[in-house]
Amino acid sequence: MFSVRSAFIRGLEIGGKAPVRIQTMYDRPFGAESVDEILRRISSLSAMGCDLIRFSFRSRSDAPYFSEICRRSPIPVVADIHFDYRMALLAIESGADKIRINPGNIGAEWKTRKIIKAAMDSNVAIRIGLNSGSLPEGEGSVPERMVQSALGYIDLFESEGFTNTVVSLKSSDAEETVEAARLFAERSDYPQHIGITEAGDSVISAVRSAWALGRLLSSGIGDTVRISMTGDREDEVVAAAELLRSVGLSGKGVRIVSCPRCGRNTFDTIGFLKENRTRLLSLDRDITVAIMGCIVNGPGEAGYADYAITGSGDKASIYRKGELVGTVENENAAERFFEVINER
Repeated sequence: MFSVRSAFIRGLEIGGKAPVRIQTMYDRPFGAESVDEILRRISSLSAMGCDLIRFSFRSRSDAPYFSEICRRSPIPVVADIHFDYRMALLAIESGADKIRINPGNIGAEWKTRKIIKAAMDSNVAIRIGLNSGSLPEGEGSVPERMVQSALGYIDLFESEGFTNTVVSLKSSDAEETVEAARLFAERSDYPQHIGITEAGDSVISAVRSAWALGRLLSSGIGDTVRISMTGDREDEVVAAAELLRSVGLSGKGVRIVSCPRCGRNTFDTIGFLKENRTRLLSLDRDITVAIMGCIVNGPGEAGYADYAITGSGDKASIYRKGELVGTVENENAAERFFEVINER
């Protein structure tokens, strides 16, 4: 690992020797649904492996919603601020555990210093978030300019005695993102949040992010990660968790193995997984679950999984550690499968 410093967000350590943390950003404005509905979704995302959640904080009318969410959320809450330093101060006052700002679009330096002072007084972390699309003009490559800007902002923060800082340097170009993160890691020991910004839909983003972020994580760079998608936040969390597993940085949670379905299919793996994925991934278990569509690969795959389900005709067979537990009608398969998984 490159970074040795730690940042702390409501007691959650970022950097140092802590595990890589998973983030997402809420996808609806305040007022679009009740606070209780938001909190139920946050709890579901948390159960799937999300460690932090970020909200756009845009106006004073957001404060009552945001304050209640901060007070009741099971995971730390981050306020995303652009342009108006007063919104950063209000978000801190409303209970934010962390704020994300780009000092370059906050305006005059004194405004950023006010934010730093308020964050220090309230023990709130700050992410310095720079995107390639919002950099000032200058000499050098985009990655070099991002790193130089970040280091300059760190100097400003440290002049105020503030070090509870995370840095992110993002581009929609995978290679620019990788280069910026590597350059920063060589020159600073502050923890990094890594991700590809504006990465595309769920498929495109997953591929692009796996290529770029997998290389960074494998080389020890990255302390928090978001796989940014034009898609469901649940998919972001699933993809990030799977990436951490794939590069050997996490062995926790439910690992799903499922066949792609073909003409031999007698069990609707696509429908079963779509309907039950969130429930499976919310299980507090470190297990492998296989969902197979026919009797060709199903029984064999079941031997490698902790739990497996496959189909033949209108019935589904359920396995535990490779041993057949029983066969049920397809319409009862999901409930019986979860009963077997939950039997200790």
